[in-house]
Amino acid sequence: MSYRIPSPPPSLEELAKRQQNVVTASQLRARGVPARVITEHCRHGGPWQRLLPRVYLLQSGEPTPEQRMWAALLYAAQNGREEGRREGAVITGAAALALYGFAAVPRLPAVTGVDVLVPRQRRLKDAGEVRIRRTERELVARSVHGLACAPVARAVADALAEWTADGLPVDAPVPVREVLREAVARPENRCTVRELAAELVESGLTGEPRVRAALDELLAAERDFVLEQVDRLVDEWLLPAPLVAPELRMRGGTYIGVPDLYWPEQGVAVEVDSDLRCVSEGEAAWVRGGQHRMEYLGIRVVYVSGARLAADPEAVGGELREAYRAGGTDVVELMVV
Repeated sequence: MSYRIPSPPPSLEELAKRQQNVVTASQLRARGVPARVITEHCRHGGPWQRLLPRVYLLQSGEPTPEQRMWAALLYAAQNGREEGRREGAVITGAAALALYGFAAVPRLPAVTGVDVLVPRQRRLKDAGEVRIRRTERELVARSVHGLACAPVARAVADALAEWTADGLPVDAPVPVREVLREAVARPENRCTVRELAAELVESGLTGEPRVRAALDELLAAERDFVLEQVDRLVDEWLLPAPLVAPELRMRGGTYIGVPDLYWPEQGVAVEVDSDLRCVSEGEAAWVRGGQHRMEYLGIRVVYVSGARLAADPEAVGGELREAYRAGGTDVVELMVV
């Protein structure tokens, strides 16, 4: 059996360098700095200053924006342990988006408030410019310039929740569309449209008209992109051109559904990332109902996901060809509107 010798904790100088000169009272005490020395150093004209409760800046002068972020994170993450570890808190909202480098939000020096996400059971109050946000979900952190930030989707949702809070005028200049588009377009630290949609639904933001309209645009653009790839496969595999988004009804007029693509002569439908057209559970149930009705009536439904299409387009193309060759089973006569 091998034993791993624990490494000694970093010195005060090393810790200060790592945390941009921002440290907690517990970190100072763990390195032999008594409380009276902290108090003396933080007096008017002293070399240190108190930024937040039990959080100190080991220098005089105005703190930098990054030092303000460190102070907010360390204040919210203090858990009583000797090292004042940062687990249990992440920066979120507009401050996190500024750290990620979003062009649609004010740059870091202009950020006047810092939202920090902590577990719901933490007993902690707002302090200074730090706003405590609680969650029952497990915290997930992304390191951005050494700071623990919420993932992009969560940071976007928390920023929008603040911007679209009750009482904000409908015509207020909130960059909803710009932020959502940037969230899914950034190559680094990006999130998928599905992740963003799931986070907005979880946060209850899809009932806000501006958010829902911007999200619908993203979902439609993503589906259009996948449909273009499917159309290309149809051409490559020498399949006849299908109908695009036809409305299917029974001869008596009863509504069945609207598949993305449909070969009426074969009774074959293609559904592309149907979850990308559904935000609420009610909408998802409506789409699933149409799919079930098509299958019940003998239509062969091929489900194509963008992820699988990107990973293995040849397999998807083969599946489309095989479905077209086999056709549906005992398809009843339908009206195509």
